[in-house]
Order: sequence, then structure tokens, then C-alpha cells
Amino acid sequence: MDNALAPHATLLDDEGALTRLHPNYTWALRVGMLLRLVPLVIAALVVEVVLAEAAQSDPDLAALALVPQGGLSGAVMLAVLLLLIFVPQRRYNARGYQMSADRLRVVRGVLWHSDTVVPLSRVQHIDVHQGPVERFFGIATLTLHTAGTHNASVHLPGLGADLARAMREDIRAHIKRESL
Repeated sequence: MDNALAPHATLLDDEGALTRLHPNYTWALRVGMLLRLVPLVIAALVVEVVLAEAAQSDPDLAALALVPQGGLSGAVMLAVLLLLIFVPQRRYNARGYQMSADRLRVVRGVLWHSDTVVPLSRVQHIDVHQGPVERFFGIATLTLHTAGTHNASVHLPGLGADLARAMREDIRAHIKRESL
């Protein structure tokens, strides 16, 4: 089996080429992960400082140190660095979408694969959302709300902000045509 991919196709593709998300999406994921992992690094540093202080006050505790000073926080920082490098890229590679005249297909998932098709005739309303990190990187999330209960809201993050607004207007025009 040939693993060479077209620029806008993924191995998850089973109904035609998927369009990749904006490349800045990986950077937005990295910043979001970094903000969530900073407390872990701080906790590792605090544990090391507390253990070092305890070892200085009681020499018997120094013998219990399993790793040299800086080892715990160093290992945590290395793990965080590796996570920041590899996880966002894997998530980016596992996401894509396909827009046609009457539906939007959203594919995502590294471990749990999801392939969601939203008929545009079922869309009740559409949102374009940008948080501060997304705004900084020029990307947005398109959210389609349908009448269903399962997957009633389908999110497509990582679109260029202008593209997300254009897709919203295209879907809105389709809904208007269908309702006439």
C-alpha cells in the first residue's frame, strides 16, 4: 500500500480528498497544551525545592533521594517538550474536512476516529469562534448546530479566520435557498 499522500489527503480519507486545516493550528494547539502543562512543571519544581530543603534540615532524608537535584523537574520538562513537539502535529495530521454543495464532512481523531457528515439542510445555526490564542494565530472554529441530540454541535477548529467566515456565509446562503 502506498503511503504517499496528496497535499490535502489523509490516510483516514475514504470518500475523497480531505482539506487540511490551517498550518497555524499546530501552533495554537502547542500554546494551549503549554498553558495546561505549566502547572505540572511548577509542581515538579516545588516538589524538588521542598525535598531539597527537607534534605538539608535532616541528613537522613538526603539518603532517600532517588534522583539527583534537578532530575525530576528536568524529566518533566523533557516530557512536556516531547509532548509539545509530537502531539499537536499528530492531531493536525488526523484532522480534515470536506465541504460539498450539500454537506460538510469533518474527520478527526488519533486514537478514537470520528467521521461526521452534516447535511447542510439540517443546520439550524452557525457560529464562528475565536479565542485569544486562535485570534493571535489567525484561525477560528466553525461550529454547526443541528436539531439532533447526538453530535448536535459539530466543531471544525483550525480554519483560517477568513475561510471560517466564508464557509459560514456559504452555509447560510445554502440554508436560505433550501428554505424558499
